[in-house]
Amino acid sequence: MIQTYTGIIAFVLYSVSGLLLARRLFHDRTKPEKPGGLSKLQIILIGLVAVVFHAITLYHTLFVDGGLNIGFFVALSLITWLIALLVLLASFSNPIESLGVFLLPFASIAISLEMIFPSQHTLANVQVLELKLHIMMSVLAYSLLSIAAVQSILLAIQDKHLRERRPGGFIRALPPMQTMETLMFQLIGLGLAVLTLSLISGVIYLDDMFAQHLVHKTMLSITAWVVFATLLWGRWKFGWRGRVAIRWTLSGFFVLLLAYMGSKWVTEIMLGR
Repeated sequence: MIQTYTGIIAFVLYSVSGLLLARRLFHDRTKPEKPGGLSKLQIILIGLVAVVFHAITLYHTLFVDGGLNIGFFVALSLITWLIALLVLLASFSNPIESLGVFLLPFASIAISLEMIFPSQHTLANVQVLELKLHIMMSVLAYSLLSIAAVQSILLAIQDKHLRERRPGGFIRALPPMQTMETLMFQLIGLGLAVLTLSLISGVIYLDDMFAQHLVHKTMLSITAWVVFATLLWGRWKFGWRGRVAIRWTLSGFFVLLLAYMGSKWVTEIMLGR
């Protein structure tokens, strides 16, 4: 029952922090802000409190008597929780708080779906430490590359506005394109490194990564790895940037989305396994 109350509190705080960040992002910089407005630090702290209540909710839905529950909506909630945590913590030292405008609402939606549609898919042998590490590395890799994908979307909007000589609106509140692009590639590099560890741990610790129920996820994950690795190689070798980098980033993320959430949706929701 406690997870219901903590989930509602997390939903409200995520919504509030997202709206406050949106207000800052879309605020006309030529006009002074209204007195009494919350600072960036205060808004981030509100978001972090939401993350804490989200974590309490996840604790009660993830850890069950039979092992670890990674049902579809619980897994979705876990991923959005980690994404929110990473974005908010990184905002202390990097100008990426604008990502929270788009990502925090996803966390609030995910925790709502987790409460409305409780899903159960328990891994009985999850007490094995190596399997826990594999799952956590997979979730972390997906979260980092999800943030990179949202960063690439903002970069695409920024590029479009500048090409059309319309640099106004919220575009003026974003960091320079070079900074945005550098952050995106840093996220991709870190995400690819964690994805590599996830795939290696899967080969070592899973009985058969190419078993019938895992083969689609495995092949799609490897394909996503190839896409992101090619992007980083192209960046190093040919200086890929701008629209080319954005297309490769979104392509890799789409494949990874199919691997992680697409396969779970088909097996658990559509097929009921």
